[in-house]
Amino acid sequence: MTDAPTYEPPKVWTWNKESGGRFASINRPIAGPTHEKELPVGKHPLQLYSLATPNGQKVTIMLEELLALGHSGAEYDAWLIKIDGNQFGSGFVGVNPNSKIPALMDRSGPEPIRVFESGSILLYLAEKFGALLPTDRKTRTESLNWLFWQMGSAPYLGGGFGHFYAYAPTKIEYAIDRFAMEVKRQLDVLDRRLAEVEYLSGGDYSIADIAVWPWYGGFVKGLLYGGGEFLSVHEYKNVQRWTDQIAKRPAVKRGRIVNRISGDPASQLHERHDASDFETKTQDKIGEAAS
Repeated sequence: MTDAPTYEPPKVWTWNKESGGRFASINRPIAGPTHEKELPVGKHPLQLYSLATPNGQKVTIMLEELLALGHSGAEYDAWLIKIDGNQFGSGFVGVNPNSKIPALMDRSGPEPIRVFESGSILLYLAEKFGALLPTDRKTRTESLNWLFWQMGSAPYLGGGFGHFYAYAPTKIEYAIDRFAMEVKRQLDVLDRRLAEVEYLSGGDYSIADIAVWPWYGGFVKGLLYGGGEFLSVHEYKNVQRWTDQIAKRPAVKRGRIVNRISGDPASQLHERHDASDFETKTQDKIGEAAS
């Protein structure tokens, strides 16, 4: 390992400079809103405020899967919240005090219900509609095991490996090695499970798969952080099989492009307010209409 300057932490940490790297300008050690901004409200009871990060994709995929199953009450408006300071608007902080996407407001009852944290949203919607969560105790518990596994594990992939490998202003060998080791361990955990079962619960496709797929499926297909070759993701054959299988689902194809703002214009639907938007309002269609 190369020598690096020794850092001696002060007795009391103070925030006196930006940390550097991508997103540094919006990082801060305090919570709460930075400005007043109301959130828009559309015509459907379910109002989603999000961006097509892996966590955001979980919820739009879930909603599209519910609609595909015939649950018309899962119709939703998806509003774009860019991670450029908009997450600190007063309206968004009111829905999610943690200022992270996604956040959901359910206005179908006598009083609005806010739901934040992507895992909580998946569980809320599964219970609300009685779908995509097994009903027998053993398989339900296994599905929840993997849902909570993802919620606890993904920060090592994103904020850990992804940050130090792709976004940090300087490459730190110790940090990259530490998180590379952990991500490979996690992929091995998944691969061993998927050698035994088709879907993570051991039963049918469920919220466990919906939670894990955008993160780990995206990573092994080279869609996150560009570290696939570095970590030899081709070795995880069962994760690759499972990823490809889920990617073919029509609801997954729809859900992953909602609130997307980068990549192929045909794969960007910045906002979604009706099922017809997939055919008429992706960025390539908007471009055609404007030309």
